[in-house]
Amino acid sequence: MLKGRVIPALLLDDASAVKTRRFADPAYLGDIVNTASIFNSKEVDELVVLDIGAWKRGSINFDLIRVLGQECFMPLCYGGGITRVDEAAQLLRGGVEKIAVNRIFNEEGGFVADAARAFGSSSVVVCIDVVAAGEGKWEVRTRSGTRRLDVDPFDQARRAVDAGAGEIIIQSIDRDGMRGGYDIALVARMAEAVSVPVIAMGGAGSAQDMITAANVAGIDGFAAGSLFVQYGRHLATLVSYLDEGDRKLVSEAVMQSGGDVR
Repeated sequence: MLKGRVIPALLLDDASAVKTRRFADPAYLGDIVNTASIFNSKEVDELVVLDIGAWKRGSINFDLIRVLGQECFMPLCYGGGITRVDEAAQLLRGGVEKIAVNRIFNEEGGFVADAARAFGSSSVVVCIDVVAAGEGKWEVRTRSGTRRLDVDPFDQARRAVDAGAGEIIIQSIDRDGMRGGYDIALVARMAEAVSVPVIAMGGAGSAQDMITAANVAGIDGFAAGSLFVQYGRHLATLVSYLDEGDRKLVSEAVMQSGGDVR
């Protein structure tokens, strides 16, 4: 098995897969179940699905997520609108392997400890979305980037791990959909801050961006959206994955950096 996870990330809006740029202007990609099915056929390492409208609706589309869970043979991580342990339990029964939370932890601080006790740390992921706020500084944002929190992202991550989170997704809002590379300073700081796996998200435009994150930042998990669902200057929809050669190069970079061991 190749080292280092390369993870397509799909944004869910109603029943559709969409892609944003800097958390704005969602572009329609297609039916999310069909999109997940294509990734399934490509034998991707894992799939992350984030419902960007669930926090506004105040509800989770359990029926749709159950269909996704049945469709996916790869591990499925779902986030969006989760506020209670019984909701997480329903998602996990429906085929989700991990639940990702953002607002409920970053704004209220609860849930993670209860969920970790109920399901184990390996099933609980905390997603921290940030924007740059000067050199070496970042602001935590929630509610699709619209609410600023006066907290340090690295302190938040440590609190999440202390509460029982088994994984951190760190996402740069500034780089979302821009395909200019991960924020290496950000992800490196996060990898140093916590002892659990860190998934870099926001900005991947090539396998080389993942290799750089492995070599420089010590990251061993790489999530990407537009890299795997859009193609060309006009951002036409095309569902793809790294070819075997690029996948091996990413894996080799992870092994050489000592990653994928936490």
